[in-house]
Amino acid sequence: MPKVTFNNKNNVFFTDLKQAVDQYFSANQIRKTGNRKLYIKTLVLIPLAIALYVCLLTIAVPVIPALLMCGLLGITSASIGFNVMHDACHGSYSSKKWINEIMGYSLNALGGNAFIWKFKHNIIHHTYTNVDGVDDDIAKSPLIRQCTTQKWVPAHKYQHLYMFLVYAISSFAWVAIMDFNKYLSQRVYTTPLQKMSVKDHVIFWISKLYYALVYFVIPIQLVGVGTWAIGFATMHLFMGLTLAIVFQLAHVLEETEFEQAGTEPVQIENEWAIHQVRTTANFAPNNVFISWLVGGLNFQIEHHLFPRISHVHYPAISKIVEQKCKEHHVPYHSLPTMRAAIASHYRMMKALGTFHQNPSTGLVA
Repeated sequence: MPKVTFNNKNNVFFTDLKQAVDQYFSANQIRKTGNRKLYIKTLVLIPLAIALYVCLLTIAVPVIPALLMCGLLGITSASIGFNVMHDACHGSYSSKKWINEIMGYSLNALGGNAFIWKFKHNIIHHTYTNVDGVDDDIAKSPLIRQCTTQKWVPAHKYQHLYMFLVYAISSFAWVAIMDFNKYLSQRVYTTPLQKMSVKDHVIFWISKLYYALVYFVIPIQLVGVGTWAIGFATMHLFMGLTLAIVFQLAHVLEETEFEQAGTEPVQIENEWAIHQVRTTANFAPNNVFISWLVGGLNFQIEHHLFPRISHVHYPAISKIVEQKCKEHHVPYHSLPTMRAAIASHYRMMKALGTFHQNPSTGLVA
């Protein structure tokens, strides 16, 4: 793994910000973990996903409504990931560790793996956000170029045309390919995976077998291969597109910044907290429905600064964060609508595909 450090010797910004946020929770006498709002969402989303699954397999539903239900199941599954799993795996769902652990396994029920995700997301992504060469979320790819330091290939010229298709298949690729690659190689991009215990290995394989049983074997037995294949593909297309768009709007925009890590040690000039703000963006902060659906991840700046605070508190503390950013002259990127964020992402991806660095001259064309 490339060595990357931050200039934290004078972390005045985060010290001041943390004090203000801590005072908010203290003054209002509320916990930083989840509350009734989060638990109600859990009681809506998980039963809804189960109901859709059971109905699709046991009731003769016409084709169009069935496809819509499959799509809704995909979106609901993504929302469970945003709301329940995400908070739980960050330890912010509940003040009780065992509850966080149990709810974090909702990711395993959806086909992923909580152990690998925690290492990839909590440790690598949240520490080295948008650092090309370390952050697996922007790992170099022959299909998608996400920052100027990544090698350009001819296919990238058209990435703005096909990127949403790539996003749509991302959840299936995650479940069926990427998890296994990380598990078998014991690496997450350029970083060795944290050592897994016997329990972690057992849970990995049991979870994958469970997923195969619930999403392959049982549906095929009940509705047949053809019907299953169409429904399964539809579910994953909606799930993958929902997950990928939300993740991309958080970091891969015209407004956000990137760093590069290579073979030599790199020290980023800013303190860690300022780096998080500069590489992250919020979107649609006043849209209550989007905030509910995506688990507050449209307040991505607040999440990256305070990942152990539940997302239900982000709208409130965002006012504190924005004010402190102004006081310390730190750019606070917040796009007013989801449409504006998607447009920014689209323009950036198109720009990244239309120029590249000539390896012989070093010039950008």
